[in-house]
Amino acid sequence: MKHAHRVAVIALLAVAAPLAYTQNPAPAASVPHPIPSVQDTETPAQNAARMAWWREARFGMFIHWGLYSVPAGTWDGKQIPSLGEWIMNRASIPVDQYKALAGQFNPTGFSAHDIVALAKSAGMKYIVITAKHHDGFAMFDSKADPFNIVAATPFHRDPLRELADEARKQGLKLGFYYSQDQDWTAPGGAALKTGDHQPPSFHWDKAQDGDFATYLHSKAIPQLKELLSNYGDFPAVVWFDTPTNDMTPALAAEIVALMNQHPNLIWNNRLGGGYKGDTETPEQTIPAQGFPGRDWESCMTINDTWGYKSYDTNFKSTETLLRNLIDISSKGGNYLLNIGPDSKGVVPAPEVERLHQMGQWLAVNGEAIYGTKPTLFGAEAGSFSPTEKDRRGDPMFIPTWNWRSTTTPDKIYIEIFTWPDGSFRLDKLPRKVTSAYLLADPAHTPLKITQTGDNLEVQLPAKALDPIATVLVLNTAGA
Repeated sequence: MKHAHRVAVIALLAVAAPLAYTQNPAPAASVPHPIPSVQDTETPAQNAARMAWWREARFGMFIHWGLYSVPAGTWDGKQIPSLGEWIMNRASIPVDQYKALAGQFNPTGFSAHDIVALAKSAGMKYIVITAKHHDGFAMFDSKADPFNIVAATPFHRDPLRELADEARKQGLKLGFYYSQDQDWTAPGGAALKTGDHQPPSFHWDKAQDGDFATYLHSKAIPQLKELLSNYGDFPAVVWFDTPTNDMTPALAAEIVALMNQHPNLIWNNRLGGGYKGDTETPEQTIPAQGFPGRDWESCMTINDTWGYKSYDTNFKSTETLLRNLIDISSKGGNYLLNIGPDSKGVVPAPEVERLHQMGQWLAVNGEAIYGTKPTLFGAEAGSFSPTEKDRRGDPMFIPTWNWRSTTTPDKIYIEIFTWPDGSFRLDKLPRKVTSAYLLADPAHTPLKITQTGDNLEVQLPAKALDPIATVLVLNTAGA
């Protein structure tokens, strides 16, 4: 057929390692941790059962919300560079002045129902919210420390409890982000320069001085106990951040001992102290080939910041966001996409609009995302750009394929970004294809296919059914 869409692809050998979590790591009983974690001792079957819902989910909502939404990126009349939630650090705000912001924090526009409903309408399956970020302000009712939204603000409500209640009603999982090392308002808490993940810590206010272990024992561990004990079956996930060398293996082991009391808990690789956790956490980037043998989750912003900044209007397009989700899924990862509510608890309208649009696509095409396994077509073609850089300054990987692929035991999904003229062709197809159709076609009208050996050609209609990504479904005879 002329104008055929020719793409050379390489099938994975049956003995090749998968791109992501399709093989569970063997239990690492010999890992020299002071206290073994669940990952050290569980069997592959136990690991698969514990991680099952997370691997099925593929798409979650990150929420960065806290006291930093009050200054909203501006301090002393100046717009402060860097991320909204880092304003105390970047502007070297004294502890007493920052704590005084709590009197202005009254998010009467917050609705747990609406936020959970927004996540659900977007096709997200779980939510992770900042219970305490680096500024030390707790977004929950903490008896361990009074610097929290219930005790220190006129709001006097616990949004985590309200979100937990709504998540149960609406059928979503809920997780908590907790900054275990950095705490800029508690004596002894670590404080890092923006982008610096190596000690020594620095302090700009004598009120921050103190002993890290004392901070951990007097505030962080007691608050983690509250978070793990006071919300019923939640959190499903604990999301740590910015580990430092202050978090020794012995201190990390105390936190692990606490988490071991909750055997179904999933936690990430940012605790420190030599513990790997469950998930790799690339930030603002999609690894070119994922993380073979590991569960992973790309966390990304919709604009340029995590915490709310009133003047950050650089919102990514729905096309970019959806194609990120598809790309991540094709490599076996999850997409944790952030929203940043303002000081009233209201989600910016451009974020709401984009999430609704993503949900509309997933309502039609979700079976190509949820519960799927990575591509069968091997390492993705592409190159590293000499001009475009990721957030760490490394050359960015630019894919050359204008499609992605996800799989189930009896289907291959091809998410086509650029619609070909006439037909779509694959070389070295790893399975026998029995039929094909477009997922967005309600009738699932069969498409003409020609399979010669390992080559496949599918005749397509003249126009794509979706301008962002049209999903071609290949029914197969199995693996």
